[in-house]
Amino acid sequence: MSLKRKLALNLSIAFSLLFGIVMVVIYMSFNDFRKEEFKERFRQRLEFTSHFISRSKDFEEEAPLFFNENSDNILLNETILIFNSKKELIYSTIKDQNVSWDDGLLQRLDEKKIIYDENSVPEIYAALRTIKGENYYILTSAYDSNGNSKLLYLKYLLITAYVMSTLLIGLFSYYLLEQFLRPLEELNQEISEVTAHKLTTQIPVKESNDEISVLANSFNTMIARLNDVFQSQRDFTASASHEIRTPITRMAFQLENMIKLGNHSPETISSLKQIQQDVYQLSDLTNSLLLLTKFDKENIQSLYEEVRIDEVIFESFETVEKSYPDLKMDFLISEDTSEHALFTVSGIQSLLDIVFINLFKNAAIYSDDMEVNVLLTETESSIIIDVISKGATIPETEQQKLFEAFTRGNNAQNISGSGLGLRIVKRIIEYHGAHIGYLAPDEYTNTFRITFNI
Repeated sequence: MSLKRKLALNLSIAFSLLFGIVMVVIYMSFNDFRKEEFKERFRQRLEFTSHFISRSKDFEEEAPLFFNENSDNILLNETILIFNSKKELIYSTIKDQNVSWDDGLLQRLDEKKIIYDENSVPEIYAALRTIKGENYYILTSAYDSNGNSKLLYLKYLLITAYVMSTLLIGLFSYYLLEQFLRPLEELNQEISEVTAHKLTTQIPVKESNDEISVLANSFNTMIARLNDVFQSQRDFTASASHEIRTPITRMAFQLENMIKLGNHSPETISSLKQIQQDVYQLSDLTNSLLLLTKFDKENIQSLYEEVRIDEVIFESFETVEKSYPDLKMDFLISEDTSEHALFTVSGIQSLLDIVFINLFKNAAIYSDDMEVNVLLTETESSIIIDVISKGATIPETEQQKLFEAFTRGNNAQNISGSGLGLRIVKRIIEYHGAHIGYLAPDEYTNTFRITFNI
C-alpha cells in the first residue's frame, strides 16, 4: 500500500473513531435530557393532580370530568391511580378494565414519600401527599412515546451522518494528501530516471524550505558525488583496457611467430603453447571484465531490434566451431512449437551472440562427446531454448552459485577459464527480460534453459 493511501486510511480511521465517540456522547446526552424532561413532566402532572384534589369539593364526582378534559395535556398515554389513606382505590383513569397495582409500591411510599421508576414499562411516578389533613397515594404511569421517537430519529440521523462523514473525510483526506504528496511523487519520478549513465542530471529544486526541497538538495549532492566516482571508474577502465590490450596482443603475436619458426625443441614448443594459452585466457578475462562494466539495461534498450533467435544460434555455433572444429551440433524444433512460429525476440544480436558462444564453448570444453543439442520451442507466450550436452553434472550445492562471477564448479578444476562466462550470459539474458537456468535431468546430462517472453 502506498504512503498516500496509508496516511489517508489512518486519518479516516482516526476521524471515524473521534466522530463516533462524539456521536455516542450526543446520543447519551440527549437520552439523559429526555429522561429528565419526562421526569419533570411527571412531577408537573403530579402537582397538577394534587392541586385539583385540594380544590375540588366533591372529588369523586368532579374527577371524571376534570381528567377527561385535561388528559394528555402533559403526558401521553398516561394512567392515574388515586388511593385514600386506607390504600383503597378511589379513582382510576382506566375505563372498562380490571385495574391492578403493586401493593408493595404503596407500602414503600409510606417511607420514601416519592418513588420514580424509569426502568419499568411504562414508567412510574408515585407520591404520597397530605391534602386537607388526609393522605392520598397518587400513582402516575406513562410511556414517553414522543421522546423515544425523537431518540430513535436522532439515532438514525447520527448513524447516517457518521457513515456519510466517514466516506467524505476518506475522499477528502485522499485528495488532500494527493495534493500535499504530489511534489514527493514528482521527486520520485525524477529519481527513477537517474541511471549510471545519467548521473549528471540534477533534480529540479523548488524555492522552499520544506522537507521535500531538503531531500532533493541532498539527493543532488549525492548524485554529484556518485558521478565523480563513476567517472573515475570509467576513466580507469578505459585506460586499463588500452594499456592491457596492447601488450597482450603483442605477446600473442610474438608467441605465434615463435611457434611458427619450428626450430625449438618439443619441450620449448609445449611451453610456448601453454604460455600462448595463458595469454588467450588473460585476453578473454580482460574482455569479459570490460563487458561486465560496459552495459546496463538503460543504455542498451534503445538499441533493441527484432532478432531471429535461430539465426543467432547458427552464427554463434559457426564462431565456436572455428576454435573447436570437432564440436557437433544437433538442432531440433520441438513438436509443441506452433506452425506460425517466427522465433523472433526483441534484443541486440551481438549480445545474444555472446550468450550462445559462451554456452557452446562450455559444451565443447566440458562435454564427453564434443556434441551439443539445441532444442527450440515457441509457444504463444514464450520462446524456450535448451542447450544440452553430455558430461559430469554440477552438484546442487554449486548450482546456486553457478551464475556468480569468478565461480567455477568442481568439474572445471583442471580446465583453464576465468569463471565470468556464465555471469556475462546471465546479465545479458536479464537485460533482455528473459531467464536462464541450469537443469540436470539425469546424472550425465547438462541443460541450460533460456526462456524469452514474447
